[in-house]
Amino acid sequence: MQLFVRDLTVIDFSYLCPIRGMVGESWIVDVLLDGGLDEQNMVLDFSKVKRTIKNTIDEVADHRLLIPTACSEVRWQQKGDKVWMDFSSLQGDIHLACPSQAFALIPSEIIDFDSVNAFLQKALRAMLPDNVEGIALTLRNEMHEAPFYHYSHGLKKHDGNCQRIAHGHRSPINIFENGIAAPKWDEYWAKRWKDIYLGTEEDVVNLSELTLSPQAKVSEETHYGFCYQAPQGEFQLAMPKSRCEIIPHDTTVELLAEFIANTLVEKSPQSEFKVIAYEGVGKGAISVKNI
Repeated sequence: MQLFVRDLTVIDFSYLCPIRGMVGESWIVDVLLDGGLDEQNMVLDFSKVKRTIKNTIDEVADHRLLIPTACSEVRWQQKGDKVWMDFSSLQGDIHLACPSQAFALIPSEIIDFDSVNAFLQKALRAMLPDNVEGIALTLRNEMHEAPFYHYSHGLKKHDGNCQRIAHGHRSPINIFENGIAAPKWDEYWAKRWKDIYLGTEEDVVNLSELTLSPQAKVSEETHYGFCYQAPQGEFQLAMPKSRCEIIPHDTTVELLAEFIANTLVEKSPQSEFKVIAYEGVGKGAISVKNI
């Protein structure tokens, strides 16, 4: 007997890629269970699917930075609960020093559907009852008609896992100018924020203030330094300047929608703009700026 749940959860995360650098992503998760019926004549109660499987997936991968530990460009070390991470990419070197819960270590050369699927299945096997003989996951992107961008960020004021300095989203955007869909502006932001790190201005620090690994090679000319203290610990990051945009406030989706709208008004002051900005799948914020 098989039991399926589509759209069980969405994993919002970032990962390291040797070509693209740090990439924000949002993957939808479907699950298929194979097994015999239990004493309730069920493979597994749907409430337990959501509670056990969804919570496990969220715990081990959601709002984390996924690291392909078998990649030759990765160097990492852990001491206590602190992890130092160095990564080389075509976009520049990336360096982090964060609590271990900020990362998911994936034993693969690359981060893709297959490697993350295997990682999640391993975490789930110990959580399932004996009558469940097999589990299959489908990881997929949401299909977008509108342009979209991949961004990474951290929200130090957040009391949940959004406080982690390097997690991200794959997000569409819809912009209306004077009440008419404006695909040129959708494309503009998709290009501007392609594989970007959105840093909050007050989190920018001199690189000399960071305690990165001895292998970190950074300079004020090439990298921005970010550091903040949050409930889960101290988070440090050095990112190539070419892959960053510094935002003058927090990077919640509400403020990002407002930032986009304000920027558009500056570019076209005679127009009214409505910005529908998403944060991953099926959620977001709307900002309207009048003439």
